[in-house]
Amino acid sequence: MSSGTDSKQLSSISQFMSTCKSYYSGVAISIIIAIASGALASRYDAPVMLFALLLGLALHFLYESPQHQAGINFSSRSLLRFAVALLGVRIAFSDIVSLGITPPLIVIASMALMMLFGIVLAKALGLSKVFGVLSGGSVAVCGVSAAAAISTVLPKKEYEEKMFALTVIGVTTLSTLAMVLYPVLVSYLGLSDELAGVFIGGSIHDVAQVVGAGYSISPEAGDIATYIKLLRVALLLPIVMIIFFAFKEKDGKMEGGVSTFIPTFLIGFFVLAVLNNVGLIPEVVAAAVKTLSSWCLVVSIAAIGVKTSLKQIVSVGWKPVFLITAQTIVFAALILAGIYLFA
Repeated sequence: MSSGTDSKQLSSISQFMSTCKSYYSGVAISIIIAIASGALASRYDAPVMLFALLLGLALHFLYESPQHQAGINFSSRSLLRFAVALLGVRIAFSDIVSLGITPPLIVIASMALMMLFGIVLAKALGLSKVFGVLSGGSVAVCGVSAAAAISTVLPKKEYEEKMFALTVIGVTTLSTLAMVLYPVLVSYLGLSDELAGVFIGGSIHDVAQVVGAGYSISPEAGDIATYIKLLRVALLLPIVMIIFFAFKEKDGKMEGGVSTFIPTFLIGFFVLAVLNNVGLIPEVVAAAVKTLSSWCLVVSIAAIGVKTSLKQIVSVGWKPVFLITAQTIVFAALILAGIYLFA
């Protein structure tokens, strides 16, 4: 009995060590890039996340080696979600209340209009309605995560894997560009940190780039951008459900159940925010968590840069690229219009 238990324990330990080994090189690459980015940012007084992204893009060839991919994928996905969850300690509910109801309503209305615009423009370009929904949903909600969730409820007869690939490449590239360009646009328009956070959180596709752009402006803009972005993420489930029922076939079923669309990091974010706001997290611990979260984000953005292939982007046809680019521009314009008209 004891011998059998020992064998199982040894097997579990061996499996754990094997998993760690497969992740080691990719995670190490991301960490090294993050450290180098921190040194460059300190030397030139520039955003560390921008350096992490640019260095990552320059080292994309490392991602072509299978031995690095598991760790880089882990750093760009799981570590990112962990880092965003830790950002909950930065959120002060008093700041959120001060925003009022208008900014969230602006974002929600813009998301709805974006979904409709995606369908109309896709038809005008001769692309499928399904691709319009997939790309529009990814732009409106949360980039690649939204594309993955939406793709599982689209009709199998119309949905093709290449649609998902095109959407991922498009939104990832545009979100990366937005991370660099939108803070410059915000400065040119003279928006306050509060409104800058609403714009950044409401218009950029992926969480990492929202965080990178927001905190490159100011801590206040970063906090508000994160809150607005996570509000969009929270709407993923109802949007996926609406799409499911809109395209529902007689034998259609949601693969994996509804629970697969609920981001765990979103729950962690709000739990930490509540605990911190009611005073259950000591200030010393909260400060340490903030520092850990910041460095995890730098590592994640470095990994995202390494994963991004410029060659794949160039090889995509012009119509899908035009569609996703137009959606991105129109979505940003809707958020800005809402800010100027109602905020």
